[in-house]
Amino acid sequence: MNRIKKGGTEITFDKTTLKFSFQKENGRRWRWEKSYMPYMVCRSGNIFFHDAGEITHELLHTGVGEGILSTYCGFKKEGKIMPYKFQTLVWVEEATGDVYCEWIPLCEEGLEVKKVFWPGPMEFEEKKGSWYTLLTHQQGILIPNTWEAEFQTPAFDGMFGTAGAYMPWFAQVRDGEGYLAVCVTPWNGGYQAEHPAGGPYTRVSMRFEPSLGKMDYRRIVKYTFLKECDHNTICKTYRNYVEEQGRLRTLAEKAIRNPSIDRLIGCAFLHKGIKTFVQPDSDFYDPEKPEKNNHLTTFAQREQEIRQLHEMGVEKLYLHLDGWAEPGYDNCHPDYGPACKEAGGWEGMKSLVDTMHKYGYLFGIHDQYRDYYLSAPSFDENFACRLSDGTIPRHKRWAGGPQSYLCATQAPYYVKRNFKALEDHGIRLDCAYLDVFTCNEGDECDNPLHRMTRKECYEHRALCFQYLLKKGILPSSEEVNDWAVTSQVFCHYAPYDFMMRAPGTPKQGIPVPLYNLVYHDCVIQPWMMEKISEEEDYMLYALLNGGAPYLVRDGAYPNTDGAFEDRVEMTLEECITRAKVVSDLHEKVGKCQMVRHEFVEGNPQVQKTVFSNGISVQVDFQKQTYEIRNENYFSK
Repeated sequence: MNRIKKGGTEITFDKTTLKFSFQKENGRRWRWEKSYMPYMVCRSGNIFFHDAGEITHELLHTGVGEGILSTYCGFKKEGKIMPYKFQTLVWVEEATGDVYCEWIPLCEEGLEVKKVFWPGPMEFEEKKGSWYTLLTHQQGILIPNTWEAEFQTPAFDGMFGTAGAYMPWFAQVRDGEGYLAVCVTPWNGGYQAEHPAGGPYTRVSMRFEPSLGKMDYRRIVKYTFLKECDHNTICKTYRNYVEEQGRLRTLAEKAIRNPSIDRLIGCAFLHKGIKTFVQPDSDFYDPEKPEKNNHLTTFAQREQEIRQLHEMGVEKLYLHLDGWAEPGYDNCHPDYGPACKEAGGWEGMKSLVDTMHKYGYLFGIHDQYRDYYLSAPSFDENFACRLSDGTIPRHKRWAGGPQSYLCATQAPYYVKRNFKALEDHGIRLDCAYLDVFTCNEGDECDNPLHRMTRKECYEHRALCFQYLLKKGILPSSEEVNDWAVTSQVFCHYAPYDFMMRAPGTPKQGIPVPLYNLVYHDCVIQPWMMEKISEEEDYMLYALLNGGAPYLVRDGAYPNTDGAFEDRVEMTLEECITRAKVVSDLHEKVGKCQMVRHEFVEGNPQVQKTVFSNGISVQVDFQKQTYEIRNENYFSK
C-alpha cells in the first residue's frame, strides 16, 4: 500500500488490487468500488490490467505535486507476449489538492483496444436520498440513491460532446460531501452509469475510446473533492475551471461583437416550415399513406402568419424556417438551394424576410452540414467520413433518404458557398441553425486527403459558427455543448432528458439545471411550452430556467425530438399570452448568471432559481404555479 499526501488530499494505492482511494483533510474517504477491476475491451476480448506479465510502480515527485506512476507490459495474446505497453499516473496537485488520473499509451502494437475502463467508479451504496449522483445528460439530472426508476442508457451512450453529456463531467454527493470528476481530454471519452430501480446504489465511471483506430494520446480525469457541497457548488467549481481554461464566453461579451444578440433576448421563438418531401427510400416514408409524406406551405402564407402575429400584439419574434429550399426539408444537403420555386422562389422568400424586418422581427434558416445525402449533386464519396477500417457509415433514416456523413474539414467551405448564394439573392439573415452539430458526436475521418480526429471535427464545426458571427449572423445548433460555448449564441433547445421521451414515461431522476448553473449567461436557450396535461406544464421549466419561449413549435418529424402530439390544445391567443410571460422574464435575466438552484424546504416538487441581478423564480410542480420576485427589492 502506498500513501501520498499533498495539498490537503491523501491518495492510497493497493498494489494487489490496483485500486485507489482518496481523502480530503478531515473528510470522508472515497474508494473505488469493491468489484471493479481495471480493464480494457480489446478486439480479442476483455484484458485486465492485472493480466500484464510485468507491472512496476514508482513514486513520482515533481515541482507541482506527487503521485504514483505504474507501468504495464507483457500482455499475452494466444500464448504470445505482445509489445503493448501503457502507464497510469495518479498524482495530487499541491496548489489545489486536486487529483489527476492519467492513462498513457506507450506502445500500441499487439492489442487492438476498443475501450479503456479506468479510473474506476466510487463506492456509492447506501439507500439515502442525501446520497445522489449528478449527470450532465442534456440539461441535467440528479439521481438520489433512493430513486424508484431505473436509469437507462443515456443518449449516444453517454459520449462526451453529445446530448448524452452536455458537459464532460459527473459528480456524486453523500450527506453534503462530494467530488467532481472532469474529463480533461473528452473528445474520445464518455461515461456509463448504473442505478437499479429503487437503488440502493448508483455507479458511474468514465471510459476512453480510440481515435482513428489508436488510443494515441494521454487521457486525463481531474477529481476535485469538496466538503459542504451541493449541486450548486459543483457547477460553480466547474464554471471556475472553464474560466481558468479561457473557454467561458458570456452573451455580454459576444454582444460586443454581434449587438443583435440583444434583440434576440426576449424574443418568442416560432418554428415553421415550407416544404417537406420524403424520399421513397427513406425510413420515414409511409407507403400506406403516401399523401402524408409531402406537403408545401408558400412563403406568402408564412408572411401572412407573421402579419397576423404582429396584429395580435407579438412585439419580439424570431422565425426559424425549415424546408425553405427546392429539395425540401432534410434533402440534398449540403447542396441546399435554390429557394423553393413552388413556394414563391427567391422573390417570395425575400418578401417574407423583408416583412419580418419591417416589424423588427428576426429571421433564420435551418441548414445542415453533417448529413451528406447521396442525392446531393456534388456528392463524392471521397469526401464522406471514412472509418479506420475503410468503411463509410451510411443510413437512410431522414427524409432525404440514403446518406453518409460529410467530413467536417469540408463544412466551412460549403457554409461560405451557400451563405454567399443567400446573400446574392438579397436574403438578409439574422440567424442560422446548423443542425446536429451540438447534439451528435464528432466524426472522425481516415481518408488521407482530409484526415480528421474527433477533436478536430469539433474545431471545424466551431469554424462554421465563427464564420457566421463574422458575417453578423447569430449561429444556432440543435442543442448545446461544452465545446461550442465560445462561438454558439443560441440553440434549438436544451431540454431535460425526460422531455425527449413520451409524456408519462417515468423520470429517471430529478431534473436539475446543471448546464444553466454553468452557462446560463453564455447561450440563449428556447424552451418547449407545451402543456402536456393538467399535472405537467413545460412553461414552468421555461420560467425556472430563465429561457426563451417557443410560441409555436412545428416539429419536422412526428413523435421525434420531443415533438409529441399528446398535449392540451391551446388557442394562439393563449400561446401568445403564455409566451409573453416567459419572454418578459428572459428580457430581464437573459444575460445573467444563474447563481443558485434549490429545492424549497427540500421538496423537489417546489424548485427555485436565483439570477445574478436578484430576480428569482419559484415553481410548484404539484400546484402548477409560479412566482417571480426581485430578491434585491425584498432584501432592502
